[in-house]
Amino acid sequence: MPDDPRTSPGAAGLTSHAVTVLLIDDQAMVAEAVRRMLADEPGIVFHYCQDPTKAIQTAERLQPTVILQDLVMPEIDGLTLAKFFRSRPKLKDTPLIVLSTKEEPATKAEAFALGANDYLVKLPDKVELIARIRHHSRGYISLLERNEAYRALQESQKALADELAKAAEYVISLLPPPLAQGDIRTEWSFVPSAQLGGDAFGYHALDPDHFALYLLDVCNHGVGPALLSVQALNVLRNQMLPGVDYRDPSQVLTALNDAFPMDRHNNLYFTAWYGVYDRRSRVMRFANAGHPPALLLPPDGQVVDLIKGNLMIGAMPGIAYKSDSRIIEPGSRLFVFSDGVYEVAVPGGEYWQFAEFRDYMAGLPPTGEIEALLAHVRQMGRREVLADDFSMVKATFDGFPGA
Repeated sequence: MPDDPRTSPGAAGLTSHAVTVLLIDDQAMVAEAVRRMLADEPGIVFHYCQDPTKAIQTAERLQPTVILQDLVMPEIDGLTLAKFFRSRPKLKDTPLIVLSTKEEPATKAEAFALGANDYLVKLPDKVELIARIRHHSRGYISLLERNEAYRALQESQKALADELAKAAEYVISLLPPPLAQGDIRTEWSFVPSAQLGGDAFGYHALDPDHFALYLLDVCNHGVGPALLSVQALNVLRNQMLPGVDYRDPSQVLTALNDAFPMDRHNNLYFTAWYGVYDRRSRVMRFANAGHPPALLLPPDGQVVDLIKGNLMIGAMPGIAYKSDSRIIEPGSRLFVFSDGVYEVAVPGGEYWQFAEFRDYMAGLPPTGEIEALLAHVRQMGRREVLADDFSMVKATFDGFPGA
């Protein structure tokens, strides 16, 4: 089927619209005069409808960029026809130029009140008629293009949202199940933001005595950062860094930094917290790479920041990362998280400060802390979907069995 001469594909998938004129007038001689005026004009397509009772049907089929319409016609009054045009969804914005022999101000005022865009006494001068046709068509075509661009944007946003939702589902599928029994119990929450950040975390036994727990946060949002976080997560979970003692956080972060340089990963870097708990000695060795400290809440209620500051992963090659250690008392709770759990913008105010977040966590009862925090930041930010991923892991430590 040949393309519609009135339209053709344009840039970015949008439609290129030709100037299309529809004349509605019961006098064939007027139609012939207008046709001749427009015959030599490039880029103007002319159509004529002599029967006003078929005007609506014809206009909806042709979708003109401007309608020229007589006022005095048999069977239907021109002003009534103008009212009908404006009641039709496909024609309500189409420019309407009234052509009439009447010059009374009252008639013109009524025509404008019913939705006419312009009024010419026929037959108008050729130059003036063409100028008005082009002027009104240009504005209407701009409106059509804006509407098409908006629809294309909506479709693109929906496709992106679907893609991000699938990526979020994939990330969630890789996260470890909570541990409900044993000397180390875990629970967690991962709530992706609308744009999906680069959060991921994991934990597993390295051997019967050592338990690793880690969380990382890739800069930026979208599918790219999420894929990088998944790649790094798999490296840690499957112990894919050669020659590394995974019981030593400093070795792990140093090797991660060498394996994930920014210049090989689209200028993306990530922060990380990595800790290893020795079940027999109850010592936690840990290291941060540009990441917030983990919060340790011993049974006495005093909050301890577990932090050994190092540069983020991928920012600078050849760095030797350092670690620290802490004895974990039985009954202690450890919270590892990304900055999305506390960097919440209060409408009309400042960001929630880390010290305030720290005090809030210390004041919570020893159950349901993550759910309480999530509800709190949502209420504070007055939004259900947060600006960044909400990722938090809680680990509760009891004494080593038989120790």
